[in-house]
Amino acid sequence: MSVETAAAPDAASRARRDVPWLAAGATFLAMLDATVANLAVPDLHADFQGASLSGLTWVITLYAVLFAALLAPAGRLADLVGRRTLYLWGIGLFTLASLACALAPNVPVLLATRAFQGAAAAAMIPASLALLLRDTPPERRAGAIGLWSAAGAFAAAIGPSLGGVLVDQFGWRSLFVINVPVGLALLLAGLRLPRTEHGAGRLPDLLGTVLLGGGVGAVALGVTQTQDWAWTDARTLALMIGGALLVALALWRSARHPVPALEISLWRSRQFAVANAASFLYGTALYTWLLVGVLYLTAQWDYSILKAGFASTPGAFTATAAAILMGRLTGRIGVRPAVTGGALIMVGCGLWAVLSMPSDPHFTTFWLPIGLLVGTGMGMVTTGTSSAAALAVNPLRFAGATGLNTTARQLGGAFGIAVLAALLPAGAVHGDYTDVYLFCTFAAGGAALAGLLLTVRRPAS
Repeated sequence: MSVETAAAPDAASRARRDVPWLAAGATFLAMLDATVANLAVPDLHADFQGASLSGLTWVITLYAVLFAALLAPAGRLADLVGRRTLYLWGIGLFTLASLACALAPNVPVLLATRAFQGAAAAAMIPASLALLLRDTPPERRAGAIGLWSAAGAFAAAIGPSLGGVLVDQFGWRSLFVINVPVGLALLLAGLRLPRTEHGAGRLPDLLGTVLLGGGVGAVALGVTQTQDWAWTDARTLALMIGGALLVALALWRSARHPVPALEISLWRSRQFAVANAASFLYGTALYTWLLVGVLYLTAQWDYSILKAGFASTPGAFTATAAAILMGRLTGRIGVRPAVTGGALIMVGCGLWAVLSMPSDPHFTTFWLPIGLLVGTGMGMVTTGTSSAAALAVNPLRFAGATGLNTTARQLGGAFGIAVLAALLPAGAVHGDYTDVYLFCTFAAGGAALAGLLLTVRRPAS
């Protein structure tokens, strides 16, 4: 055997050993940017004083809406054009969009580039997990999903605290600048991956994708604007009813289109459908909890943005540890304990917050323990729902299944943030915040009930 022929397999082997870290890096970036801007709204308002606070929350919501709307078709696209190709395009476009966000001269440009960033993130999630699972033996897939989920859980949980530190020290533009070197590193490392096969066929339904994104965005806008328009205002009703009709049309087209925007045929699997329901309810609780926490610290306890960021950090570490541990255990004990157990921990934390949230600072006796506990629950549910969805399908449909399941979680997150905006008036008082925590508690309780219906015990081969 020549040196050249011996070197090629060795290089391919090294590249495959890098796959877990490349996959984790992609989900870390995508999920980080779903929450890292939570504390940026006041700083954005200081820079763009002509913009309303409710309008600036769309820096968060718009990312979530585009991310959610495009995840499912991106999963199908990964199966079509190849996991490596979509991974590289997603990382490259995400890095470019991040730089454009950092340089945005006004709010319209920032919102446009933020939407573009959300679209690129949608490509990264299914491509990264499909890349990971196709090269992982069946008996190790649950553990691989645990690592991938841990990166996402850590990013989502650390986002508000990291964002608080960056905004305090360097301003809101630094939130997007930090993505650029990380994205470039992932892109360069990803170029070494071996080329993967791709399927034949057509691109996912463009009209169905537009209908889905427009419908989700209209509903989110309608809920968000209830603070200014009220629930019974004709504009609110038009947005919410019109959005629901657009989503219904997207579902109708997906049921009949040969290459649907939403691969709803996967929902014929009871296991997959239940995992999606749990993901939606979990996402509703997750993103609402992460945002309301930092808002409460800064508005009610008078924490600085920097201090609020550090106060929100501990839960990120318990979330990561719980996600990795559950990834190792789900192959033996199934996903039900992870989803239901983790969601019940979140329910307990929510009740604790509703019943005994102190109006003055009590970090060590209240905020720290509740943060550590809820982080544990979040890590468990993140791994449990991801495992339930991915392992309910055969390997050829990993990307589509991952995209659709993460879509459910992001749609829940967009809905939760919109409800939070509706529940918190401009001069929110203590009771308004506990109302939001009660909403989170009900959403987590729904995820716990859905988890009871999950039965997957071993990876699909």
